[in-house]
Amino acid sequence: MEIFFGIIILVFVLLYFLYARIIRNKNNVLEALAGIDVQLKNRSNLIPNVLTIAKKFMTHEKDLLENVTKLRTRESEGYDQTDPTSIKEHISAATALGSELGKMMISVEAYPDLKSDETMIKAQLTYNEVEAKIAAARRFYNSAVAQLNNSIEIFPGSILARYANAQIMPFYEADEASKQPISAGKFL
Repeated sequence: MEIFFGIIILVFVLLYFLYARIIRNKNNVLEALAGIDVQLKNRSNLIPNVLTIAKKFMTHEKDLLENVTKLRTRESEGYDQTDPTSIKEHISAATALGSELGKMMISVEAYPDLKSDETMIKAQLTYNEVEAKIAAARRFYNSAVAQLNNSIEIFPGSILARYANAQIMPFYEADEASKQPISAGKFL
């Protein structure tokens, strides 16, 4: 009889630790997602300065500048951090904005006055730094998502995940447009 109760207690302790691991992994994903949001906010705060500088020189790039502004607004909108669909939409908006900003930075090369402007040089350096931090935050997020998804998909995590209110989360992946090579020639 003592052995039976010992086994029951051992099973409950094991289930508790598995449940706690799922909760810890879920919280790590939320922390990583918040880290991405902080870096995206930094980039979003930088965009008006870059656009203001660029507008002085880039008279032929009006559509590109307007598109960056629209995407910044879309990317800045709130989303539900617990809803995988909402996260995917947020990721898509952030990726599209990054792609358009990359195009804009390439098009700067066609404007010698803008390219040599001290303020624009500083803005480009800051932009490159922010993009590097975003990439690092995305790697951290994807690592946390992998741990969470593994803990949910492996039995008995699949059962315990319901009680932990945890679900499979999407990885931060580049959209198809971002995977295409950018030809600097069409922006110069």
